[in-house]
Amino acid sequence: MNLDFSQIVPYIPFILKGIWVTLKFVVVAIIFGFVLGTILALLKISRVKALNWLADIYTSIFRGTPLILQLMLIYFAVPQLTGYDIDPFLSSILAFGLNSSAYVSEIIRAGIQAVDKGQTEAALALGVPYRLMMKDIILPQALKNILPALMNEFVTLTKESALVSTIGYLDLMRRAQVVGADTYHNFEPLIFVGLIYWVLVFVLTTAGKLVERRLKYSD
Repeated sequence: MNLDFSQIVPYIPFILKGIWVTLKFVVVAIIFGFVLGTILALLKISRVKALNWLADIYTSIFRGTPLILQLMLIYFAVPQLTGYDIDPFLSSILAFGLNSSAYVSEIIRAGIQAVDKGQTEAALALGVPYRLMMKDIILPQALKNILPALMNEFVTLTKESALVSTIGYLDLMRRAQVVGADTYHNFEPLIFVGLIYWVLVFVLTTAGKLVERRLKYSD
């Protein structure tokens, strides 16, 4: 086996910069996906049928097509259709945020519907406005139930972030490819980057467990 990890040592600072580059778009995409997913979940449980259908169609499209296809469409089709030269960072945020929101909406919808209907009935009987009822009563309870599923979605998004390397975004995966092309050794940089991804996912999973435990003991 012709392995020589010493060859990638000079490139380690270059690769490590990819951590911030990756996290920057992943965090923004997660926030974007969570906010939009919450809105979609509320539309799905709305009494207005048109809003239900709109949210369901959106979810069906983004869950029924590959994420890499959505990324390519945004990155290549937007300039063709609008003349706006969209950069890889914005393309990544839009593709991952829109895709994630479809899954998050289903998670949140299930969590809301799992809350005891008596909570809603009691709030309505007390004259609590729908918006305040959702914000202060229903959503906080739903969040405790769906936190593991949400963390799993965020972990998946973090791992799938490697797909942005296909549009030239200098994330961790792309930097590993650059180092591999420069040194003619691909295995070593890929293994090194794989270890970084594992650490990121481990930290995210651990943080999720800590939050889940705190919410559990706060009851």
